[in-house]
Amino acid sequence: MGPAPILQMETREFPAWLEVLLKEKFFNACLDHEEEKKNEKNILCIDCCLSICPHCLPPHTSHRLLRIRRYMYNDVLRVEDGSKLMDCSLIQPYIVNSSKVVFINERPHPRQFRGSGNFCSTCDRSLQSPYLFCSLSCKISDVIMRQRGLSGFLRVCNFLNLTEDVTTSTLEPSGSDGDGGVDMFLCQALACTAATEIVRKKRSSLTTTCRRVTTAVSSANTEAPANFFNRRKNTPPQRAPLY
Repeated sequence: MGPAPILQMETREFPAWLEVLLKEKFFNACLDHEEEKKNEKNILCIDCCLSICPHCLPPHTSHRLLRIRRYMYNDVLRVEDGSKLMDCSLIQPYIVNSSKVVFINERPHPRQFRGSGNFCSTCDRSLQSPYLFCSLSCKISDVIMRQRGLSGFLRVCNFLNLTEDVTTSTLEPSGSDGDGGVDMFLCQALACTAATEIVRKKRSSLTTTCRRVTTAVSSANTEAPANFFNRRKNTPPQRAPLY
């Protein structure tokens, strides 16, 4: 089989920054700032066609910058940011931290029998209606195959700045090898579960204590009269002295 359509385009038709976006391994540690904290390369400089970390920003402040995010162990883009550079319509989005994001590359998945339903036009992944693509790369492949170019897909963008502080945690913190990570939603769910478990244990402990107190009081109320009556029954009556 020949190379994918996405790789057959001439360099002048396929911008270098887009090739970096699709091929770069983001969230690896920056070699220029190995000793610094939060040194993951999660920013793409459109003008330099280079992935950088937050510590590399000073020389690029006047450039077009695109922040890459992490969700479910995969690189994603905010639809708001990506739409300034290209047409992100018909790509299934996901809501993360109140923002819509789309996957950059196709995610590996087992091939399944294609029955009825809505599927990605490129990789056959199951989608929600009315979306046609599961990722940005799948849409690019489809556009190139049908239109033989990206002229209607790419958009003119003369200014693109980071929309928020890049030193904050990403949607999914990456592991030490740059591939791992924990979904932010999963972290929140685990936190909620832990909090609920603590409350449940406290309530259980309080209920147990209340039961013990109630049992003790009940036992005291039951035994006291019995002892009292037994004591009166066994004690001889006191008679008045005879004069």
